[in-house]
Order: sequence, then C-alpha cells, then structure tokens
Amino acid sequence: MVQKLAPIQEEKIFSKELNEEIDLMIYLPTTFSPLYKYNLLIAQDGADYFKLGKIARFTEELLSKGEIENVIIIGIPYKDVADRRKKYHPEGEQFDAYIRFLAHELVPYLDEKFPSYQMGHGRALIGDSLGATVSLMAALSYPHTFGRVMMQSPFVNETVLNAVKDFASPALLSIYHQIGKEETEVETTDGQVKDFVTPNRALHEAMKEKGYPVTYEEFDGNHTWTYWQPLLKDILKKMM
Repeated sequence: MVQKLAPIQEEKIFSKELNEEIDLMIYLPTTFSPLYKYNLLIAQDGADYFKLGKIARFTEELLSKGEIENVIIIGIPYKDVADRRKKYHPEGEQFDAYIRFLAHELVPYLDEKFPSYQMGHGRALIGDSLGATVSLMAALSYPHTFGRVMMQSPFVNETVLNAVKDFASPALLSIYHQIGKEETEVETTDGQVKDFVTPNRALHEAMKEKGYPVTYEEFDGNHTWTYWQPLLKDILKKMM
C-alpha cells in the first residue's frame, strides 16, 4: 500500500532581521486537526529534508503507528551554497540575524498560525552539517524557545565548543547528536577538507562534562544523505 502524503504548503515570511523574504515549506500530517495541539519541528536545509531525507514520509508512518507525538514540520530551504554559509556558519555575516529570525519572527508566526504547544520543549530544530550547527547555536541562544535539537554530522569549531561549555542551563535542552565514522575528510563549502569526527567527539565530551541530556551515536558512513536518511526515522522516534 502506497502511503498517501498531504501536499507541502509553500509560504513566504518577510524577515526584518534578515531584510529579505524567507521561503517556508510546511507539512501538516494527513490527520491534522485544529482541535489538537502540535509540536513544531523546524528543519534547516528544508528542501533536502523533504526530498532527500523523506522526513514527511517517515513522520506519517510513525504517526500512523502511534510512535511519535503530533508534529508539524516547517522546512526552511536555502537559496544557494553561499546563502547557506552566510546564515548557518558561525562566522557567516547573517548567522546571528538568522538565529534571531528563528526565535523572534518565525516562532511567533507559527504559534499564531497553528495550534502549537508554545513552549520550549514543544519546538524542535533539526539540521545536517552547517544546518545542525545553527540549530544547536539557536537552542543555546534561546533555550526557552527551542527545547529539542537533532544534529546530523554538525560542523564544529571553537565557537561552537565554547558556546556549549559556557551554556548555563544544559538541563533545558534535549539533544540528539550523530556523526559518521568515515567523516575524516569532508569537503566544506569554502573548498577546504576537514576532519569532522575529532571535533564532534570533542563536542560530545564537552556535553557529557556539562551534563547535557544527549543521545550520541557514531554510524558507519560518511557526510552524505546516503547515510543520514536511513537514520532519520530512529531520530524522530527517539526525539519526537
């Protein structure tokens, strides 16, 4: 039996923080009803999560089996590689403004539009690579707004490590963190080749030392959707 999926709604929201229109891809489960409350799952690399990650299909399957709570998925696609780096990289010129957009503009818009729980633990962020990085940093900046973070192979540098070490309230967050054992030579968007494994292990150690509620796993594979997609269903089951 082929699983029937509701169409993805495409919307735009103007961001004063970024001074530009931001595209949104919104997925309501086929069982959606305004009579119930919903968790919000905000995906960086939104188009990738819908097309390559099959996140809507996995969500429908898990909801039909009662294995996850009610959830609405909001994907934020990036315009191009340069746009992605500007918004997602800790050194990107729009990084801080993008995080403010998530907390101060997108969340109020979604809370008004949908019957959401309107509390930190009712909102989750997910992303891969740099999308995972900005998701984590947004939650560290606004832990009462975003209570759950799912990171698939995040880019980690000293800025990220220091933010994790300096964060005062680790118990506010629930984190899922994974990295591929073969991610030792990852080509980044600026043309460099970097080892992702060692910094990710350092990130996990920092989280353990600070007492973050975190699920950490290393998978057999590299920095591609070939490996991220099959793991996504388990992440949703554990985190949603």
